[in-house]
Amino acid sequence: METIARLHLDTFELTLRDIQDVGTEKLHALSVSVGWSHREGDWQTLLDLGQGIAAVDEIGRVVGTVMWLHYGPDHTMICMLITVPRLQEQGAGRWLMDRAHELNGATTNFTLTATREARRLYRSMGYGYEQKVLQCQGQSAPGDRPGGRVEGIVRPVRFEDYESLLRLDHAANGYDRSAVFRRLAPESTGHALVRNDEIIAFALCRRFGRGHVIGPVVAATEDDAIAVSLPHVAAHAGSFLRADTPASNTAFTNFLVANGMQIHDTVTSMGLKSASFKPVKPEGPRRIALASQALG
Repeated sequence: METIARLHLDTFELTLRDIQDVGTEKLHALSVSVGWSHREGDWQTLLDLGQGIAAVDEIGRVVGTVMWLHYGPDHTMICMLITVPRLQEQGAGRWLMDRAHELNGATTNFTLTATREARRLYRSMGYGYEQKVLQCQGQSAPGDRPGGRVEGIVRPVRFEDYESLLRLDHAANGYDRSAVFRRLAPESTGHALVRNDEIIAFALCRRFGRGHVIGPVVAATEDDAIAVSLPHVAAHAGSFLRADTPASNTAFTNFLVANGMQIHDTVTSMGLKSASFKPVKPEGPRRIALASQALG
């Protein structure tokens, strides 16, 4: 393994390595140690999509990580900033973030999803443009359907639909996430809302963490988002289901709660230099549910 840098923190000597070289079992052990629900398979998905660095201690344990994904030439999504508790008060998180910024110096804009514990760090580094995101999860219990009826037909997503989904996602977020879709498509099921022979909304669902996650969900209205998410709720009745949605989506949040997914935690979408995940047109498609907190 190539050593990228070394750091002495208190009694610890840390070596910085390429995250691709350390193995998913060690990464999984780190995320479990801080209470994150990622499976080894979820880590592998991120390793397939992005790059990163890992801090390793003297006996080979991974004690810190940070990753990043490129959404086009000008946008970098920072994710998976984790440090073991004993290093959190010693500046390890700041050190990892500084390295991530240095290694992506040509990037115009950075975005991330901040836990409550890390938000102060990100603010001190200039991140702002904050948007609260609700982590809703629980045992899926199909019940009430808040929201109005929608025009159009909800049907399963087909292989030939993915170019349309990509266009919608780009319109909703302003980023090129084609690599994310190529990686997630084989392991996801999806439903689309078709109106006048055009796909206007979609919701994907895949295995993640303790069960399944609904996301990304893209639609111009929350009613449309509910329509394409409802089949996933029904398909996973009685099983653990999760969705992460901006808090501004009141109707969609009410739908999740009414169907067994209570508000479990709150995180914050943040941007450096510009707002993150901003729709191209104010009245057009927008992000209703994240692909995940790491992917945005």
